[in-house]
Amino acid sequence: MFALLEALKEAAVGSIQSIKQIAIIVIPIMLVMEILKDMGLLDRIADWFSPVVRIFGMRKESAFPLVIGIIIGLSYGAGIIFKAAKENKLSKKDLYLITYFLVAAHAVFEDTAIFAALGVSAVLLLATRLAVAAMFTFLASKVIKETEKEVNL
Repeated sequence: MFALLEALKEAAVGSIQSIKQIAIIVIPIMLVMEILKDMGLLDRIADWFSPVVRIFGMRKESAFPLVIGIIIGLSYGAGIIFKAAKENKLSKKDLYLITYFLVAAHAVFEDTAIFAALGVSAVLLLATRLAVAAMFTFLASKVIKETEKEVNL
Protein backbone atom coordinates (compact mmCIF):
# COMPACT_ATOMS: atom_id res chain seq x y z
CA MET A 1 0.00 0.00 0.00
CA PHE A 2 2.87 2.37 0.83
CA ALA A 3 4.42 1.75 -2.61
CA LEU A 4 1.13 2.66 -4.29
CA LEU A 5 0.84 5.92 -2.35
CA GLU A 6 4.46 6.76 -3.13
CA ALA A 7 3.85 6.10 -6.84
CA LEU A 8 0.73 8.29 -6.83
CA LYS A 9 2.64 11.07 -5.06
CA GLU A 10 5.47 10.85 -7.59
CA ALA A 11 2.99 10.90 -10.49
CA ALA A 12 1.18 13.95 -9.09
CA VAL A 13 4.41 15.88 -8.48
CA GLY A 14 5.72 14.96 -11.93
CA SER A 15 2.47 16.04 -13.58
CA ILE A 16 2.46 19.39 -11.80
CA GLN A 17 6.09 19.99 -12.81
CA SER A 18 5.26 19.14 -16.44
CA ILE A 19 2.30 21.54 -16.46
CA LYS A 20 4.49 24.25 -14.95
CA GLN A 21 7.19 23.68 -17.58
CA ILE A 22 4.65 23.81 -20.42
CA ALA A 23 3.10 27.00 -19.00
CA ILE A 24 6.52 28.66 -18.81
CA ILE A 25 6.91 28.09 -22.55
CA VAL A 26 3.33 28.40 -23.84
CA ILE A 27 2.29 31.60 -22.03
CA PRO A 28 5.12 33.71 -23.51
CA ILE A 29 4.43 32.23 -26.96
CA MET A 30 0.75 33.16 -26.63
CA LEU A 31 1.73 36.70 -25.58
CA VAL A 32 4.08 37.03 -28.55
CA MET A 33 1.31 35.76 -30.82
CA GLU A 34 -1.08 38.41 -29.50
CA ILE A 35 1.55 41.13 -30.02
CA LEU A 36 2.23 39.89 -33.56
CA LYS A 37 -1.50 39.86 -34.24
CA ASP A 38 -1.94 43.42 -32.92
CA MET A 39 0.98 44.63 -35.03
CA GLY A 40 -0.45 42.98 -38.14
CA LEU A 41 2.58 40.69 -38.48
CA LEU A 42 0.48 37.57 -38.01
CA ASP A 43 -1.38 38.39 -41.22
CA ARG A 44 1.91 38.96 -43.04
CA ILE A 45 3.27 35.60 -41.90
CA ALA A 46 0.03 33.97 -43.05
CA ASP A 47 0.35 35.77 -46.40
CA TRP A 48 3.95 34.59 -46.87
CA PHE A 49 3.00 30.95 -46.34
CA SER A 50 -0.44 31.07 -47.96
CA PRO A 51 0.82 29.76 -51.33
CA VAL A 52 2.16 26.70 -49.53
CA VAL A 53 -1.01 25.94 -47.57
CA ARG A 54 -3.18 26.55 -50.63
CA ILE A 55 -1.38 23.65 -52.34
CA PHE A 56 -2.96 21.49 -49.64
CA GLY A 57 -6.38 23.11 -50.04
CA MET A 58 -6.19 25.06 -46.77
CA ARG A 59 -7.11 28.67 -46.11
CA LYS A 60 -4.34 31.18 -45.46
CA GLU A 61 -5.33 31.38 -41.77
CA SER A 62 -3.95 27.85 -41.44
CA ALA A 63 -0.42 29.01 -42.27
CA PHE A 64 0.57 30.49 -38.91
CA PRO A 65 -0.52 27.53 -36.73
CA LEU A 66 1.16 25.17 -39.17
CA VAL A 67 4.45 27.09 -39.09
CA ILE A 68 4.37 27.29 -35.28
CA GLY A 69 3.74 23.55 -35.03
CA ILE A 70 6.63 22.81 -37.36
CA ILE A 71 9.01 25.03 -35.42
CA ILE A 72 8.12 24.38 -31.78
CA GLY A 73 6.28 21.07 -31.94
CA LEU A 74 2.90 19.69 -31.13
CA SER A 75 2.88 20.03 -27.36
CA TYR A 76 3.67 23.70 -27.32
CA GLY A 77 2.08 24.47 -30.68
CA ALA A 78 -1.25 22.95 -29.66
CA GLY A 79 -2.22 26.07 -27.73
CA ILE A 80 -1.59 28.21 -30.79
CA ILE A 81 -3.50 25.77 -33.00
CA PHE A 82 -6.50 25.77 -30.63
CA LYS A 83 -6.45 29.55 -30.36
CA ALA A 84 -6.20 30.01 -34.13
CA ALA A 85 -9.01 27.52 -34.67
CA LYS A 86 -11.21 29.38 -32.23
CA GLU A 87 -10.43 32.89 -33.49
CA ASN A 88 -10.25 32.21 -37.22
CA LYS A 89 -12.91 29.54 -37.20
CA LEU A 90 -10.79 27.18 -39.26
CA SER A 91 -12.62 24.44 -41.05
CA LYS A 92 -12.42 20.84 -39.90
CA LYS A 93 -10.53 20.09 -43.09
CA ASP A 94 -7.89 22.73 -42.25
CA LEU A 95 -7.48 21.33 -38.73
CA TYR A 96 -7.18 17.77 -40.00
CA LEU A 97 -4.60 18.76 -42.60
CA ILE A 98 -2.55 20.78 -40.09
CA THR A 99 -2.58 17.73 -37.81
CA TYR A 100 -1.60 15.35 -40.61
CA PHE A 101 1.33 17.53 -41.64
CA LEU A 102 2.54 17.91 -38.07
CA VAL A 103 2.40 14.18 -37.37
CA ALA A 104 5.35 13.79 -39.73
CA ALA A 105 7.01 17.18 -39.39
CA HIS A 106 6.64 18.62 -35.91
CA ALA A 107 9.60 20.17 -34.09
CA VAL A 108 11.79 19.56 -37.12
CA PHE A 109 14.57 21.86 -35.99
CA GLU A 110 15.09 20.43 -32.51
CA ASP A 111 14.70 16.82 -33.68
CA THR A 112 17.09 17.40 -36.56
CA ALA A 113 19.64 18.96 -34.21
CA ILE A 114 19.43 15.97 -31.85
CA PHE A 115 19.91 13.42 -34.64
CA ALA A 116 22.64 15.49 -36.31
CA ALA A 117 24.55 15.37 -33.01
CA LEU A 118 24.33 11.57 -33.29
CA GLY A 119 25.82 11.65 -36.79
CA VAL A 120 22.70 11.59 -38.98
CA SER A 121 22.70 13.86 -42.04
CA ALA A 122 20.65 16.90 -40.96
CA VAL A 123 19.83 17.96 -44.53
CA LEU A 124 18.68 14.48 -45.53
CA LEU A 125 16.60 14.04 -42.38
CA LEU A 126 14.96 17.46 -42.66
CA ALA A 127 14.26 17.07 -46.38
CA THR A 128 12.82 13.58 -45.90
CA ARG A 129 10.52 14.60 -43.05
CA LEU A 130 9.21 17.66 -44.88
CA ALA A 131 8.74 15.72 -48.14
CA VAL A 132 6.86 12.87 -46.44
CA ALA A 133 4.69 15.36 -44.53
CA ALA A 134 3.94 17.31 -47.71
CA MET A 135 3.06 14.20 -49.73
CA PHE A 136 0.89 12.75 -46.97
CA THR A 137 -0.94 16.05 -46.44
CA PHE A 138 -1.42 16.61 -50.17
CA LEU A 139 -2.92 13.13 -50.59
CA ALA A 140 -5.14 13.62 -47.54
CA SER A 141 -6.32 16.98 -48.91
CA LYS A 142 -7.61 15.20 -52.00
CA VAL A 143 -9.54 12.66 -49.93
CA ILE A 144 -10.99 14.85 -47.16
CA LYS A 145 -14.24 16.53 -48.08
CA GLU A 146 -15.28 19.86 -46.65
CA THR A 147 -18.15 18.86 -44.35
CA GLU A 148 -18.59 21.84 -42.07
CA LYS A 149 -17.39 25.35 -42.70
CA GLU A 150 -16.29 26.14 -39.16
CA VAL A 151 -15.18 24.48 -35.97
CA ASN A 152 -16.30 25.93 -32.68
CA LEU A 153 -13.98 25.00 -29.83
